[in-house]
Amino acid sequence: MAVIEAARPKLSPARMRSRDVMRVGAVGLRTRPLRAFLSALGIAIGIAAMVGVVGLSASSGAELDRQLSALGTNLLTISAGSTLTGEAAQMPKDAEAMIERIGPVEAVSSIGKIPEAKVYRSEQIPEAQTGGLNTYAARLDLPATVGATLRSGTWLNAATERYPAAVIGSTAAQRLGIGAAGPDAQILVGGIRFTVVGILEPVALATDLDAGILVGWPAAEDRLGFDGHPTTLYTRSDESELESVRQVLAGTANPEAPNEVDVSRPSDALAAKQATSQATAGLLLGVGGVALLVGGVGVANTMVISVLERRAEIGLRRSLGATRGQIRTQFLAESLLLSAMGGTGGVLLGTGVTMVYALYSGWPSVVPIWATAGGLAATLIIGAVAGLYPAIRASRLSPTEALSTP
Repeated sequence: MAVIEAARPKLSPARMRSRDVMRVGAVGLRTRPLRAFLSALGIAIGIAAMVGVVGLSASSGAELDRQLSALGTNLLTISAGSTLTGEAAQMPKDAEAMIERIGPVEAVSSIGKIPEAKVYRSEQIPEAQTGGLNTYAARLDLPATVGATLRSGTWLNAATERYPAAVIGSTAAQRLGIGAAGPDAQILVGGIRFTVVGILEPVALATDLDAGILVGWPAAEDRLGFDGHPTTLYTRSDESELESVRQVLAGTANPEAPNEVDVSRPSDALAAKQATSQATAGLLLGVGGVALLVGGVGVANTMVISVLERRAEIGLRRSLGATRGQIRTQFLAESLLLSAMGGTGGVLLGTGVTMVYALYSGWPSVVPIWATAGGLAATLIIGAVAGLYPAIRASRLSPTEALSTP
């Protein structure tokens, strides 16, 4: 008998190739397509939310970078602040000329607010309904300095700056109901009729101009009682010397009272706005993470139910020679396939939403590679964790116990 036992060949379980593992793992998905779809949908929603939030945030940042590159980040704004007693300070008339003497300064322009010059569409408008519009005396080189462009008409020139001609901001045009510049477009400024010769596009780095009525410096002095003191100056400087210029601007603009001068960098406000958007994106990213976690719970629930429903199949495979490791691998592969389906669908959905919204908003479409790769990696991790317990539970079922289950 011992000789017979020694001569009998020792059988080892057949090894499953990777292709066989994937095929066997897909059996459960094919036999229960609706349940598999709903479970994968939970994963897809979470991944789509994460990819979409990251993609939209990146696209918004790319648009901000594009705008700043076009407008320039070397614009500094100098405005009159307050005196020690809390009253409105006044800039010297020659502040612009003094700033021009600073070496790295490349361009200087200014506006002067005229508080008494109220703006109305016509004489029929009640005096109290000014629409929140302000009148400014403006230099001819203002658009080139602040990066303003015209939507309609032309900017002031050496001839029109001496006459009752005005260029209005985009917000002012909307409030006054003026769609295009021309001889028939007239407004009442300080009790005098001015012809609207131009309408500005929104000015990103000088938003005060959007609700402004801009008239020539000489016309403001001769017709509106402007005192000639600038209230806001705009400078363009060498980028490498920007901080050095910023430190001396207050003392140069008003040597007698530099503490009454405020210096700001408008591009910093845009960057702060982007930082706020990124904080909101972080919150939405957390929501996407929660959705992904819920999707993982759905996968785990599907796999546990699958083990309970397929006990007979597990028992039959064990009886035919399948090892515990092969059973465990089968259910783990099924969980990974389910999660990979959801992850792939989520990445495609999130990328599609990002591209459509970016195209609608006129932004460059940007979806970082790390977001898509990280999304797919997250789904595989979720699938592995969610399927581990059901896979171990299935592998521990004995053939007799599984086959005896009705």
